[in-house]
Amino acid sequence: MSRIEAVFERPGHTALIAYVTVGYPSIEATLKVVPLLAENGCDIIELGIPFSDPLAEGVTIQKSSFEALHNGISPQICVEVARKLRQTVEVPLAFMTYFNLIFNYGLERFSRNCRESGIDGLIIPDLPPEEGTELETLAREKGIDLIYLLAPTSTEERLRLGAERSRGFTYLVSVTGITGARESLPSDLEAFVARVRKVSTGPLCVGFGIANPQQAARVGRIADGVIVGSRIIQLMEADDSMAEVAEFVAELRRALDGGD
Repeated sequence: MSRIEAVFERPGHTALIAYVTVGYPSIEATLKVVPLLAENGCDIIELGIPFSDPLAEGVTIQKSSFEALHNGISPQICVEVARKLRQTVEVPLAFMTYFNLIFNYGLERFSRNCRESGIDGLIIPDLPPEEGTELETLAREKGIDLIYLLAPTSTEERLRLGAERSRGFTYLVSVTGITGARESLPSDLEAFVARVRKVSTGPLCVGFGIANPQQAARVGRIADGVIVGSRIIQLMEADDSMAEVAEFVAELRRALDGGD
């Protein structure tokens, strides 16, 4: 059982998954915020490797990626940051990035370096399951979960294929479009999750647009995990001390646990 799979073995527990862009606003901030996220209730943390053309990302994450690149953040630096974080946190860590970066880095080398740095999973928005066989094989050899994304517009065949091929969990995109905090979630979200349940036996986690404890609680009632990114980055921008981030994540955890 992988470290990510183990998160979903806790009876009645809904996983809280956070996203941060590595190197934004600085490497020091990343090294500070990730342990803070874990301490306040995050079960898995996504480390975004910045990319120049992040097609799935909204304005907030696009901006963080652009500034991280401007600061000189490369995939190799992200690997080194992950290695440092693995020495301070026990929660699973997953890289989220785009296939072109991994291809240029070298699939085998990237998989090997991920394993050596303590990375548990890979999330690649522009890699469909039909084209992921080579990286899947390499990742599995290294004990790394390759996690596919499914959208409300996915066909039944694509839903089945993505759910079957995902390891760790399957990432469900709550909306058709890009990431970003939203005032409300789609009214048909429950129906979408139910569609995937029919073809999946593994954990389902929902991301894109979750911005407050009320939305997290709604998603937590139908999914096995809740993914939050843009709102966390916004709070990091607003408060260097990260106190607002810690408070926000603790509120999400309470909401998922049936508290306030």
